[in-house]
Parts: sequence; C-alpha cells; structure tokens
Amino acid sequence: MSRVHDALRRAGQDTPPVPEAQPEPEVRQVETSSAVAVAESPMESVAIDHAPRLIGRELLRRIQEVAFTPSTDAHMLDAANPHEAPAEEFRTLRTRLNHIQTLQPLTSVVVTSPSPAEGKSFAAVNLALAEAQLEDNPTLLVDCDFRRPNMHNMFQIERSPGLTDYLLGKAELEDCIKKIAGLNLFVLPAGAAVINPLELLNLREMRLLVDQFKHAFNWAILDSPPLLFAADANLLSTICSGTVLVVRVGATTIDSVTRAMQSLCENNVLGIVVNGARRGELYSKYTYYHSSYYTGEESGEAETAVAVAD
Repeated sequence: MSRVHDALRRAGQDTPPVPEAQPEPEVRQVETSSAVAVAESPMESVAIDHAPRLIGRELLRRIQEVAFTPSTDAHMLDAANPHEAPAEEFRTLRTRLNHIQTLQPLTSVVVTSPSPAEGKSFAAVNLALAEAQLEDNPTLLVDCDFRRPNMHNMFQIERSPGLTDYLLGKAELEDCIKKIAGLNLFVLPAGAAVINPLELLNLREMRLLVDQFKHAFNWAILDSPPLLFAADANLLSTICSGTVLVVRVGATTIDSVTRAMQSLCENNVLGIVVNGARRGELYSKYTYYHSSYYTGEESGEAETAVAVAD
C-alpha cells in the first residue's frame, strides 16, 4: 500500500499547475454609424447602407419640372380634345382601376404585351396621362424597358440619368425623375444602357423602390418589355400590384395571349386593353354623342384602346 501512496504522490507532483484565470479584456465603446450599429454581420451592414432612402411627398418638391413637348408620333391624349374616342376609353380604364384601388391595395401596375409592336408603351403613356389629369393624383410613369426604352423619346427628355443610374448608385432619385409641366405626371426614364437588364431589375433595391413609390405617388405605371421575348415583365409582375396586358387587333394571336397569360400565372392580371381597333367598328356610340368632333376618320384605323379591366 505504501508503494501505491508513493506513486500517487509522485503523479501529483508531475501534474502541471492549473493556470490562474486571466482577467477579461476591457470592452471599449466604439462609435459607429446608425446603419452599421444595428447590423449583425458585414453583409447586413452593406444591405442597409444601400437601401433606398424613404420616399414621401416631399420628394415631389425636389423634382425638376420640364415642359410638356410630346413627340409628334407619340399619339398622346390631347387635353384640348377630351371627347376623342381614345380619350374616352382611357378614362374608362382609369375609372375601373381607381375603383379597384378602393377595394384592394393597388398602387403599381405593369403594362406589357405578348409581342412587340402591340401598343404597350402607347397604352402606358395614355393611362398615366389620364390619371394625371385628376386633381391631387400624382402619377409616376416608369420606363422599365431597358432593352428598347422609348419614354424619353415620347416626351423628348433626356434618357439619363434614369432608373438604371439610380439602381447602380450613380444618381439620386430626385435627379432621375422629371415632372411634366401643367400635369400631375412624373416620368422616370430608363437611364443609361446596361448589359444585364434582368439582373438589374432583380436587385433588392428595385423591389424596395417599387414598394416605396406608394408613399409619394397615387399610381406608378411601369412600361416593360413584351412577355414572350424577355422575362422582365414576368419579374416586374411579381413586385407590382397588378398587370395590364395590351393586345392589338389583327396582330395578336389567341395562342400568344394564352401563353402570355400562362407566363403571368393569371394571379394579378387586372385586364386586357385591345389596341388598334377601327373607330367605325367599336366607337359608333361616340359618333352619336360627339359627331361634331369627327372629320370623316371613323372608317380608318387609329391608335385606340378598349379597356376590359375589372
């Protein structure tokens, strides 16, 4: 037994001493910006730093006003001729959309078409003009067709700075938007050309921006590329309140309309605008009420629209 005790004693002597506990380092308070202070990781701080500044009605006062000088081939509604058939139809579309807005949160609308040359930009511009004619109804028209932008040409304003410049952090939002003099209409052109339009529209900043529009504008109307030629409109339809599909009489096929509706999953389609109808076929009712405003053009094809939004 004595040998066992001797072995245990020697083992205890060979055991290294337990180190004394070291005092914890002093925690120093470091001043940080508010954006970084609430973040839990470097990635989160970057996301917060790049989040769009909150938008409100005060934004409207900082926007530059430009003269209303529409292009001669833009086919925009003429406020001096309110009884023209196209104006009546766009007012009908405006009324129906405003009614839907009283029933559900509807503030942003994508206007698109199955294929090119069906009049989507024509419909988007004139719907925005119809909305902007109402008092205290600030309306924003956004050119989201980065592939073939046209809004700057229709209003004869500069293309850049615009939406792409804002999304890339190259310009402030108030510097990109232009107010059209005499109207409650604001135009956000496409901006400088980019090689990755779909990726740019898919940025978190784009989703936040569309959501923020409602705090400054009663309506945000987005013109987008055709559905069957690019995925841009499908993406935009997922971040907007609704979609209006534009088709053209004699050009759009039933198959293309079917495929376009399927691509949208039919979940937020507000209605269809039929474009390029003949006045003699669809607007005889306006001839009866406003015959003095027509000058023998009833039988010709005109840029007209029939709204079927419900």
